[in-house]
Amino acid sequence: MTKLFATRLALAATMFALVTPAIAAQQDDGAPPPSKPGKPINAGEVLSGELNAMKVRDVKNAGKRVAMYQITSEPRRLPAPNGLCNLETGPETFQLVTSSDAQAAQLKSFVGKAISVKVDEVACASDPGQMSEAVITKWSLIKKQ
Repeated sequence: MTKLFATRLALAATMFALVTPAIAAQQDDGAPPPSKPGKPINAGEVLSGELNAMKVRDVKNAGKRVAMYQITSEPRRLPAPNGLCNLETGPETFQLVTSSDAQAAQLKSFVGKAISVKVDEVACASDPGQMSEAVITKWSLIKKQ
């Protein structure tokens, strides 16, 4: 019985010795400093980032699957009253709302690539089912030279 107790005690001591440094390392001051809010983006400015496409169900169109396009960028601060969209640094994902089949076709060829768009109208995401933190409702693609 003493041998069993000694074995369990040794196992517990070993586990404690291994776990304690890991816990201490998590509590170190190695945590990243608080993030600063992103630079502002206003109407008429350019937003650049990687274009992603997702298939989502369109609530207005009887659940038909449609492509939704999104730019992933550095954090940006939106103009008032939207501000930071209830985020610490501002939104990093921006949904591009397409107003025509021509705009959708234009974006389709750039999926997975870096693009730039001139932002004319932007707001924080507010509707359920939106996959981005902010929504750009009016925009134009900037042609790369």
